[in-house]
Amino acid sequence: MSDQSSIKELSPEELRRMQLLQLGMLVEFDRICKQENIHYVICCGTLLGAVRHKGYIPWDDDADIAMLREEYEKFKKVAHKLDQSICFFQDHSTDNEYRWGYGKLRRTGTKYIRFGQEHIGGKTGVYVDIFPLDDIPVTVIGQMLNDMECFFWRKILYSEVGRVATESNFVQKWIYTLLSKISPDFVFDKMQHITDKSNNRTNNRVRVLLFPSFGTLYAKNPIKTRFGMPKIWFKQIKRYDFEGYKLDGIRDYDAFLRYMYDDYMKLPPVEKRCAKMLVSDYDLGDFEI
Repeated sequence: MSDQSSIKELSPEELRRMQLLQLGMLVEFDRICKQENIHYVICCGTLLGAVRHKGYIPWDDDADIAMLREEYEKFKKVAHKLDQSICFFQDHSTDNEYRWGYGKLRRTGTKYIRFGQEHIGGKTGVYVDIFPLDDIPVTVIGQMLNDMECFFWRKILYSEVGRVATESNFVQKWIYTLLSKISPDFVFDKMQHITDKSNNRTNNRVRVLLFPSFGTLYAKNPIKTRFGMPKIWFKQIKRYDFEGYKLDGIRDYDAFLRYMYDDYMKLPPVEKRCAKMLVSDYDLGDFEI
């Protein structure tokens, strides 16, 4: 198990610098998407920040983008056009040691290692998550079965982290150790059969398959809606002010943010206004932003 004493806390000045590093990636990503006619939205806490703060939530330490699967695949084909002095795109196809089912932009010239993932290979750095959204079954029963299947695949990918994180729990460690014997390539090959069926023209609800459903994270949504979101949210887009720049976001922000957070305009208690990521090592670079 990772030593809790190795957790490092960013100072307020370092947190702000990290936000600005992420902002540079968001702006560069937006440039490429506009150039290539690719649609995306800022989402989750990043959209909440745009609506409530016109930029970052002051204590937020990450940034999130969502794209329908077709748009995500378009972006992957042109990701090499990103200004590599600013950032690069990372997923399992560009970095074989990367184990997650969604992509990231990584800030060039930085290091950012999550606590408990010190032994995991792959490139590191300050990042922005890019979530691909895939069609899910129409029926609630189908969605529930899909959710269970996705949970299983997700745990295989997480197993290399889980087998270390659960050293004090013999049963969990044993399960994760067994799952870690399964190659991530096997999981991604299996998932490809599902993701290939997604397209912008269907009316299916959508979700990030290899990430917990957004509708189950914070708010208590009805079973009919908790496993996926209306696709229209990610097709109807508008520009938002964000830290002095313009970024694309979900037009119906109220519906999305209530789905995610319920009473989203209410600030959390002061003691919960803190960064959520645990980090064991980082280097935010000494270059100008």
